[in-house]
Amino acid sequence: MLTKGPLMLDASTKNQKSFAEGKILKGVADGVGIVTFNNPEKRNAMSIEMWEGVGQALVELREDEQVRVVVLTGAGDKAFMSGADISQFEKNRHNAQASEEYNRRSESQRAVLAHFPKPTIACIRGFCLGGGMQVAMSADMRFASDNSQFGIPAAKLGIAYGYDGLKHLVSLVGPSQARLIMYTGMRIDAAEALRIGLVDRVVADEKLWDETFEIARTISGNAPLSVKASKITIAQVLQDRNERDMAAIKAISTACMDSEDFREGRQAFMEKRQPKFRGR
Repeated sequence: MLTKGPLMLDASTKNQKSFAEGKILKGVADGVGIVTFNNPEKRNAMSIEMWEGVGQALVELREDEQVRVVVLTGAGDKAFMSGADISQFEKNRHNAQASEEYNRRSESQRAVLAHFPKPTIACIRGFCLGGGMQVAMSADMRFASDNSQFGIPAAKLGIAYGYDGLKHLVSLVGPSQARLIMYTGMRIDAAEALRIGLVDRVVADEKLWDETFEIARTISGNAPLSVKASKITIAQVLQDRNERDMAAIKAISTACMDSEDFREGRQAFMEKRQPKFRGR
């Protein structure tokens, strides 16, 4: 079991692996995949190589049938992710053309997270800034420590924050709060982030990992097809009416009703025992 944090994994954690020269870590425990941004000396600022490592880790977790939910977190106690590695800007993002190439390379990795078929949780401790906000907002849920700080300093750097990130921001906090955050480049604390809907829970720093992992493990123990149906349907609810894929909703609903797990759930209820779901 994980008890003290994502990097303190014991022998029960399986498939431990690193990417991007150790700056992205992947582990699995109790059906929960863990992706750790492991660049604490730079407050987990993301390089393009780290983005590619995140994409690789997520693809492996997506294909692992034993993994039913994924937690994203940052190494150390200073930051979830402080944004992009600005030291790379002079090389990779010094003008529009270079920035377009950088975005092309990182966009496909961000898309893996945005379209991830399993539930995702951002476990946020410390700074969550810029690109870190985009990662957190792309997750299904956001749990934060009470000492976390959030912000998007694009206006202080002279860059434009991307459409996908702003779409997530507006959907979570509304247009007026999004304008305030973007126009000022201000930072907000965890209490304000909770008040405006940017995060879902705020937890005492020392309890954050345990409470996040307990929620993840609860999800992992539920029927995978049922959870998938909820994820698909909620995503379609958020689409414009004329863009909703009602056929996808119907298909996953039918799959649930015809599944072995539905039969197992009914039988377990009648027998007054915990069900053992297999995702089929």
